[in-house]
Amino acid sequence: MRATLSAEAVREAAAILTEAYRSGVPCAPLRGKVLAVGDVEAAYAVQRAQVEAWTAQGRRAVGAKVGLTSPAVQQAFGVFQPDFGVLFADMAVPDGAEVDLGRLLQPKVEAEVAFVLGADLPHEQPTVADVIRATDFVLPAIEIVDSRVAGWDISIVDTVADNGSSGLFVLGTTPRALADLDLRLCGMVLEHGGEPVSVGAGAACLGNPLHAVAWLAGQLAAAGRPLKAGEVVLSGALGPMVPVTAGGMYEARISGLGSVRVGFTASEREAP
Repeated sequence: MRATLSAEAVREAAAILTEAYRSGVPCAPLRGKVLAVGDVEAAYAVQRAQVEAWTAQGRRAVGAKVGLTSPAVQQAFGVFQPDFGVLFADMAVPDGAEVDLGRLLQPKVEAEVAFVLGADLPHEQPTVADVIRATDFVLPAIEIVDSRVAGWDISIVDTVADNGSSGLFVLGTTPRALADLDLRLCGMVLEHGGEPVSVGAGAACLGNPLHAVAWLAGQLAAAGRPLKAGEVVLSGALGPMVPVTAGGMYEARISGLGSVRVGFTASEREAP
């Protein structure tokens, strides 16, 4: 039985996460304390509360991300279902740029396929054909995931409430048509300073990144917030995520899609 959704718990959880963003100090896990263990509905309510607050502050939503699609990532956190979060324009980092680590708390990187939509996906039960028809083009991407929960001690409730453990994202700059690709077979290697640190393939993402986008489209349509033309979708990790260190470039190469790069610089976060 699902725990009773408490507006007070939702406000408290959102306030805790907001303070972690502000202070740069990760918080304790929310599950079993502020939110009931397994209450994913309450966790999404916390996510919505934050998204509404950010939007009121002037941030512009530009799409969504699917998380927990790779078996390797699921096993690492003991979470065995996908989740999603919202992407904002100020989370985008130019290809090849360097990110000040002071912007983040506990960053990790993972390589993904990004979909850019050319049509809406309004149906609650979209097919893969619907996704293919709605996709304008795809790009290689690096998602810089982050967690406001100390030590990445997360469950599905913690990561959903924390906007899917989102941080920043980097998109490649050469669009590719889906007709030219078999995303299931697209191999991926993520390198740091020229050394491989993560490998995978499209099949690691719910069997095919197209499946992940179809799942997301259905979830958002059912919630009354369907994916729209022009939005970006990060479809999920193609392999294990990797902790970030300063110095050197992280470069993801995905067969058929090309490459995308990002670096990190050390920084002392300003005191609140």
